[in-house]
Amino acid sequence: MTTFKDAPAGADSHSGKMSLAEIFETLLGGNLSIRISAYDGSTAGPADAQYGLNLKTPRGTTYLVTAPGDLGLARAYIAGDLELVGAHPGDPYPALKALAEDLSFHRPSPLQLAQIARSLGIEHFKPIAPPPQEAVPRWRRFAEGLRHSKARDAEVIHYHYDVSNTFYEWVLGPSMTYTCAVYPDRDASLETAQENKYRLIFEKLRLKPGDRLLDIGCGWGGMVRYAAKRGVKALGATLSAEQAEWAQKAIVDEGLSDLAEVRHSDYRDITESGFDAVSSIGLTEHIGVSNYPAYFGFMRDKLRTGGMLLNHCITRPDNSSRAKAGSFIDRYVFPDGELTGSGKIISKLQDIGGMEVIHEENFREHYAMTLRDWNANLVEHWDEAVAEVGEGTARLWGLYMAGCRIGFNRNIIQLHHVLATKLDERGGHQVPLRPWWNA
Repeated sequence: MTTFKDAPAGADSHSGKMSLAEIFETLLGGNLSIRISAYDGSTAGPADAQYGLNLKTPRGTTYLVTAPGDLGLARAYIAGDLELVGAHPGDPYPALKALAEDLSFHRPSPLQLAQIARSLGIEHFKPIAPPPQEAVPRWRRFAEGLRHSKARDAEVIHYHYDVSNTFYEWVLGPSMTYTCAVYPDRDASLETAQENKYRLIFEKLRLKPGDRLLDIGCGWGGMVRYAAKRGVKALGATLSAEQAEWAQKAIVDEGLSDLAEVRHSDYRDITESGFDAVSSIGLTEHIGVSNYPAYFGFMRDKLRTGGMLLNHCITRPDNSSRAKAGSFIDRYVFPDGELTGSGKIISKLQDIGGMEVIHEENFREHYAMTLRDWNANLVEHWDEAVAEVGEGTARLWGLYMAGCRIGFNRNIIQLHHVLATKLDERGGHQVPLRPWWNA
């Protein structure tokens, strides 16, 4: 039931003007489980609802009207014009989950649309500048280079990863690992799970002291340092200058300079070859599906015969969905990012020739748990994070991680390992008959 506060009795009924809460109810089809309130004094939904939305400003209305869907909601939320009631901004997951259950938009009739437009006023249909955290639209990015060119990829990586190493330390924890952890059990800590992830990849790649590893898109060098501590000569490449600087300092501090190196470099500029193993942990999402043949071909050509390749990336749950990310992810999180199904990743790897896929594994539930723990870290360090990067950026990260957690929990996205080996000229390989790692 919609109610009205501090409004003259009968005012809306005489003018035919809908309140903001009535507009929400019309668009959502009623029967709300969350509470909606707005700056015009109107409310909708159960008065005792645990979670809700509070539209605080006219600017928020403009964001919602000019960019319907997740982009408008994100703009209003990040700018502070829309509040998720009942949850901390560092971890809005429970409120988002409740909201997602109500987000079943109903297409209004032409008469309802006309009434909504008249009630809102023409001023709300004029686009305004988005929050400063938003990337420019895809069409404007062409000024920065062709899609997935080296220059454009460098700009995209700078946008997402060069936020602040200090901020990432608070969110990611001591491992400084911004990829899915692998939990040995449900009670394991984030740090235990991240260490376990590196251990699992190390074992899958059959690495041993004296081997050479290339880790492309290496982030803050977690895999590089893990391998170096076990006697492997490891080289990592990242397009993020801040990541490379942090990683190189960690390598020196941990006494690993003789075995480990992280370069501020496009992976395509690595000239060395003959590696015993190549890992790609969280880079494929940035590559672009049309570039998969060149991407996998690069990794194959860097391997010695018999070498191992492991590709770790977020995927769609099928192979037919559109690859491009939604508006919110494209404009606020991973500009130019693309996802596809694990089947397409495997087929593209198989089609380059000379490689045999040995094993494939899905870690969807593990990523939901990883995001849960990152959100908890942000809540714990909320005040410091806001002081470091600003409230808008901190709210963005809380929203992004919680939203992705919903995606993994609901099987909208997954996380897959694909393990392959480089064949000899006769199609032979050197791997054991059965999996050799501890799962």
